[in-house]
Amino acid sequence: MENTLQAVPQNWYLILSTLLFCIGIMGVLFRRNAIIILMCIELMLNSVNLLLVSFSAYSGNSDGQVFVFFIMVVAAAEVAVGLALLMSIYRNVASTDINVLNKLKW
Repeated sequence: MENTLQAVPQNWYLILSTLLFCIGIMGVLFRRNAIIILMCIELMLNSVNLLLVSFSAYSGNSDGQVFVFFIMVVAAAEVAVGLALLMSIYRNVASTDINVLNKLKW
């Protein structure tokens, strides 16, 4: 019985992961809303996770999948801390625009 992951060529996973990563980079570079920037960072992390899982499945080694688990734990902690910081900043500044946040420098 053939593995279902083997039915899809690995090039498709590479292309999809690259596309998702590029969308995430464009969102980080061009968007000014801090919440959307956090979402784009998560998109980039998930594209790397997809790539690690596909390489792990094609090589028959589960090390990549274990590494993905740890990346997801760190990403969940990052989102929790990031959203808590954004809520605190929003209470003080009443905006999530990162151009407004440059007042926090001095």
